[in-house]
Amino acid sequence: MTKQVPLGPDRQDAIADAAIRLVATRGLRGLTHRAVDGEAGLPPGSTSYYLRTRSALLTACVNRMLTRDLETVAPPQTELAPSELVVAMVLGLAAERPDDLIARYELSLEASRQPELRSAIDAGGRQLRVMLGQLLTALGVPDPERAAWPLAAMLDGLLYDRVAGAGSTLTEADYEDGVRRTVGAVLDGLVRGGPSA
Repeated sequence: MTKQVPLGPDRQDAIADAAIRLVATRGLRGLTHRAVDGEAGLPPGSTSYYLRTRSALLTACVNRMLTRDLETVAPPQTELAPSELVVAMVLGLAAERPDDLIARYELSLEASRQPELRSAIDAGGRQLRVMLGQLLTALGVPDPERAAWPLAAMLDGLLYDRVAGAGSTLTEADYEDGVRRTVGAVLDGLVRGGPSA
């Protein structure tokens, strides 16, 4: 018996979510329209109705993760300082969305061979860096747009190491301590001197 999955945009989100889980757990070889139907609890042919090609399916994964990322990076109604928001973003992503992270790395490698997918990933990365630049502006970082790019790459490295590297062997407390110390030191350096010329 199939699950009750809503129609329209909610169903498309459910399809993208199922595809992301498959990429994270089975890799790109395990991602087929039929497998997504099964993972989402949909009747056969549902995924191909909404996303006709494999390229469209991969791009839907990227766009769905971007939507969630933008919600994470968007300044919430909170009393947290911008530096604490950056730390909270990293810790939250690592703890709550490891499938997204693993799928993103799989898709990023695949994008080196698929220009359409590369375009979607690059566009999303630019959006996220603009929002990170806004947080850096709030911290008083000189030239925040320029600083956002290397900072985003460093944060991505911390996340990658947690889900796919030796960082996965750290206790939660040790990982959190390392993230806090590293992010704090980098942000302090950016506030004091900005990116090097």
